[in-house]
Amino acid sequence: MAKDMTGPQILSMAGKVALVTGGTKGIGRVIAEYLLDAGASVVVCARNEPETLPEAGGKRATFVSGDVRKADECARIVDAAVSQHGRLDILVNNAGGSPHADAATVSPRFSEAVVALNLLAPIHMSQAAHKVMARQGEGGSIVNIASVSAIRPSPGTAVYGAAKAGLLGLTRSLAQEWGPSVRVNVIVAGLMETEDGARTYGSAAAMREIAAATPMKRMGMGADIAGAVLYLTSPLSGWVSGATLEVHGGGERPHFLDIIQRNMPAEETDD
Repeated sequence: MAKDMTGPQILSMAGKVALVTGGTKGIGRVIAEYLLDAGASVVVCARNEPETLPEAGGKRATFVSGDVRKADECARIVDAAVSQHGRLDILVNNAGGSPHADAATVSPRFSEAVVALNLLAPIHMSQAAHKVMARQGEGGSIVNIASVSAIRPSPGTAVYGAAKAGLLGLTRSLAQEWGPSVRVNVIVAGLMETEDGARTYGSAAAMREIAAATPMKRMGMGADIAGAVLYLTSPLSGWVSGATLEVHGGGERPHFLDIIQRNMPAEETDD
């Protein structure tokens, strides 16, 4: 019988150790802050140390530098986290992204770097984490952060979309291989309002138009993804593994509906 837990206790991360890749800024930083506020000890990693580290709930994250695109660096990052805290309960593979590029002319080096960051890095990090989690009595939880680019066409970031689609498949396969000791799930993040959103979407006006076209009438925030991470790493999701959780505010409105609406003949009325 499952342990009877109610109220805030069921979301408590007290005694848990979490590692968040790309956890020094953007969505990753908010994820780290949510885990800290829930009581976890959090390690964040990135290539460069930030001026300030995530802090919440009277706790501050620790930092480990490293390039998650390299397997040996991933192993070193996990070893450092375990050395600091003695265990590892949660891994959030958040690091990722890609600038826009023309698929017809993009260089092989560019494509390889995008795949390395968005697909190979989660593989390497998860392998390193599994070695630790699988030998712990309580196992562990891995959450991969994907994108709507994985589930719909992604012109301008085709390689990124392909890598994120691969991450969905990886999640399902790892959940099959690593259960019951390690749960693996993936979040499909929708169109997000980020620090450099105006550059990503073209302008602040474009962002407002995008927000108005979504069912929730706003773009996603870091807190939306962080809340989903908290759920997937808590006892609330104890029987959830291999799942794809779409956090996109209802999704993007299909463009063909606007075309139909513009071309719909006016209704005839009887005199």
